[in-house]
Amino acid sequence: MIIKQFEDKNLAHYSYAILSGHDLALIDPSRDPQDYYDFAAQHQAKITAVIETHPHADFVSSHLEIHQHTGAPIYVSKLLGAEYEHEVFDEGDAIVLGKITLKALNTPGHSPDSISIVAYDEHGIEQAIFTGDTLFIGDCGRPDLREQAGAITAARETLAKQMYHSLRDKLMNLPDSIAIYPAHGAGSLCGKELSKLGVSTLGHEKLTNWSLQEQSESDFVKELLSDQPFIPKYFTYDVSLNKKGASPFAESISKIKIKLQITADEFTKSFDPNILIIDSRPQDQFKTAHLKNSYNLMNDTKFETWLGSIVHPGELFYLIAKNEVELNTLISRIAKIGYENQIALAFTLESGNTQFDFFDSSTLRKYEDAYTIIDIRNPNEVKANTIFEHAIHIPLYELRERTNEIPLSKPILVHCAGGFRSAAGSSIIKSLINEQAEVYDLSTAVKKFQS
Repeated sequence: MIIKQFEDKNLAHYSYAILSGHDLALIDPSRDPQDYYDFAAQHQAKITAVIETHPHADFVSSHLEIHQHTGAPIYVSKLLGAEYEHEVFDEGDAIVLGKITLKALNTPGHSPDSISIVAYDEHGIEQAIFTGDTLFIGDCGRPDLREQAGAITAARETLAKQMYHSLRDKLMNLPDSIAIYPAHGAGSLCGKELSKLGVSTLGHEKLTNWSLQEQSESDFVKELLSDQPFIPKYFTYDVSLNKKGASPFAESISKIKIKLQITADEFTKSFDPNILIIDSRPQDQFKTAHLKNSYNLMNDTKFETWLGSIVHPGELFYLIAKNEVELNTLISRIAKIGYENQIALAFTLESGNTQFDFFDSSTLRKYEDAYTIIDIRNPNEVKANTIFEHAIHIPLYELRERTNEIPLSKPILVHCAGGFRSAAGSSIIKSLINEQAEVYDLSTAVKKFQS
């Protein structure tokens, strides 16, 4: 048995290929299936099974595309309510893969339809378990993503209790030596304390993972529900899309129109002013010249997560990048959250029609009261470290909906923790307040004010 872990670092997502003989099974594949096809070809193997541990919220899976391309059946829990052709894979069901066997465990908690998959070797010994979003390295899955999504909805308290029992009644009964392969690592919003490690053992997790320690159900539920990360706007949409199955990756992104070197005048004359503009260029380029009312969401490791936190599902937007290579890269990343059909046009910009004044932070402490300071960090960051005592806290993922809460009597100064989010936040505010106040971005200078 060979287990290959694939990592999408931007989404902190792990997917897997399990090889036995010339038979290959895939677990929780990402949107672009090419890496799996290449792995199968490298080993002269045939993809004979695609397994989804649950309908994912944070990325779009290629399970349906792989089924259509290879004929491999898709295996999911009957509770998932899949709208595509599939085989039921619940507790008591097994898949024979070459010389090994894969068996399902129903492990609700992250979602009502979550399963974990145990891999047994040719001697019937449990060697590995693929835990999806049930058990992570250092944490377990959050239980609050299915209150309004999926075939079965459930209150977070109910799912938290189910998680407590899934961990104890199902997973902790397995051998300590069994290898744990989760669907996510550090940086994922599907939990709060995920390790950077991609694999562990059950024995190690029993020693180090808070969720497997001896504790009452009520204490576990309280801890699991506390301080979870925010839920991006796209999460509910992706659950529904994964339930139906997404269109083929390459076919979908090939439909996106790309133009190079559009001028500000051309844009003003020929394009819809009511469509959102996402400008992914570095903030110094953006501030020097950009299109009026555009949002500076820079091309960084969390681009697609923040795009799906700011832009609503179904909302059209224009995409700007600094060159054609970055345009194509970002289009592929956008497709991984299922937003590619929302790109009205992708283009590079030859000239802008407005500027963003750079902020001189050298006298800020002395004249702090002269500004309305907006802190767009996440609540847990604000709780851990206050940077400006009288700042108004509106997290970036709520900013578009709450800009009307910002007083306009003073110049507005926006900050985050490092400069990436404040570039987006300041441009959003400037776009929405229609020049009723000056808007500045503290940018990376915020680091000088942190204790």
